[in-house]
Amino acid sequence: MNPETTQSREHLPVVGVPAIPEVDTPQKGGFASLFPGGQFVRYLCVGVFNSLFGYTTSVIALTLLNLFHPEQLLSLKAVLASVISTPFNITVAYFGYKFFVFRTKGNYLSEWLKCFAVYGTSMIPGLIALAAITRLLQSVIHRHAVSLHAFLSAVESHLGGKPLALLQHVATGRAMAGYLAIAIVMGFTTIYSFIGHKKVTFKVKPAA
Repeated sequence: MNPETTQSREHLPVVGVPAIPEVDTPQKGGFASLFPGGQFVRYLCVGVFNSLFGYTTSVIALTLLNLFHPEQLLSLKAVLASVISTPFNITVAYFGYKFFVFRTKGNYLSEWLKCFAVYGTSMIPGLIALAAITRLLQSVIHRHAVSLHAFLSAVESHLGGKPLALLQHVATGRAMAGYLAIAIVMGFTTIYSFIGHKKVTFKVKPAA
């Protein structure tokens, strides 16, 4: 082998292999991106508890208000029951979301105030809807009073003790509309609150 050829090969420049550029996988956007799997499952679990807890406190408040003229000013009393129970419900919901859903650290006061702000933005529309739905259900129940009475009588025949007493107390004609309206409005509020908490209350600031 020619020594010059060997020497020239030893001094050939080393050419690096060009790196393949990394292509970011496009993230799914839109409404679905607001509900990541694990977080949303935790939210549903906590949300079930919050809904049951909130509904229970609202029913207790409405029941106490109904001790005085149960079928008079029901739409106003349903709104008042919601107003009375809301601060306590929001505080319990805040701790559930913080520790089990979004799992943030610190910032208790600021997050708690933001939590009230998120719920506050839906409170006025929710109260208006609550009053309107209560009146609508009162009208519907009044038109189908005979069928409803027959259905409740059939249910009562299979109950006894405290469950029967509770049903007889709740299903008092038009008064039942208030309890149903609270459940309907609470369902819509639950979805809205999750999006608001994710984007406002527990929003994680990107690392600098």
